[in-house]
Amino acid sequence: MLPGTVRPRSLATAVTLEGVAVVDVSEELKSLSSTMESIEAVLDLDAMRAQIAVLEEQAAAPSLWDNPDEAQKITSKLSHLQSEVRKAEALRGRIDDLAVLFEMAEEEDDPDTRAEAESELAAVRKALDEMEVRTLLSGEYDAREALVNIRAEAGGVDAADFAEKLQRMYLRWAEQRGYKTELIETSYAEEAGIKSTTFAVHSPYAYGTLSVEQGTHRLVRISPFDNQGRRQTSFAGVEVLPVVEQSDHVDIDESDLRIDVYRSSGPGGQGVNTTDSAVRITHLPTGIVVSCQNERSQIQNKATAMNVLQAKLLERRRQEEQAKMDALKGDGGNSWGNQMRSYVLHPYQMVKDLRTEYEVGNPEAVFNGEIDGFLEAGIRWRKQQEK
Repeated sequence: MLPGTVRPRSLATAVTLEGVAVVDVSEELKSLSSTMESIEAVLDLDAMRAQIAVLEEQAAAPSLWDNPDEAQKITSKLSHLQSEVRKAEALRGRIDDLAVLFEMAEEEDDPDTRAEAESELAAVRKALDEMEVRTLLSGEYDAREALVNIRAEAGGVDAADFAEKLQRMYLRWAEQRGYKTELIETSYAEEAGIKSTTFAVHSPYAYGTLSVEQGTHRLVRISPFDNQGRRQTSFAGVEVLPVVEQSDHVDIDESDLRIDVYRSSGPGGQGVNTTDSAVRITHLPTGIVVSCQNERSQIQNKATAMNVLQAKLLERRRQEEQAKMDALKGDGGNSWGNQMRSYVLHPYQMVKDLRTEYEVGNPEAVFNGEIDGFLEAGIRWRKQQEK
């Protein structure tokens, strides 16, 4: 459907969407097309197609895999752009087809076809809302891959168990979308759960998407670790960082670093390595500490830990710059990233975002990775705060 197209009168039929709102179909289709047009303009599909052509040429080079890391970046970016263009083209096609579907329903006066058209209209609107969220990820680092750090906070063993649940939640979310993840470091608690963990999500826009998860998460439940069955409140902190790229300038003086090596360990303190290959780096001026024990050699662990340190210093610099801007705007340095979500398992079942008021009544589904509703609400909320 082209913008400005005059609809036949048959499309002026009133329909009920989701059993609630009665709308004029022609006006609804015009609205969908207008929204899609705005999305296409923001995405700049022509520029994306041109970039795809360049990447396809690079991917076809015989020497591509001489540098596996660079090859992975090229193929990953190519795949992502191709997927984005296909999704936009397919959604535009569905919007165009809706007019035909409603015309058929009107001409045939067929309740089944009309129901199918209404169902497709609701589905297209939902898909359009989801794609619109993608256009809101326009921050300096939003297009990057993400480093996620989770740490147990107040609440003892329950907090450690909660931190592990959050780790699984994000890993499941990434797995369901086909995003590759890489575990960098996990520090296990003595009784159950984890003290902290750091992992990477290798997908374009992973940082922009997951950055709204940053802050303190709160769990309320009957503690499985309390033999008296009392209700326990525990907390875990989530930090999301953009992966550092070659274009970033993060100067680190070697004299500012203290590097310790130690033996990697797994759950329950059992050794998973027979050599001191794990690396802990302390950045003395800031007190930032990062660790890596996932790689097989000390050299690899040090390189990975340095990348994490660079990401943390990059984020620190970004926050300092943001604080200066907030001060100039008179925001008083207010941050959206403190306590931000509650997971309540007792006396009722609910997960609620404290910033957006978005909530669901199925915590189990959320812990299994179904967090898109929270992510979308958070992205829209953040964009609103920036105005």
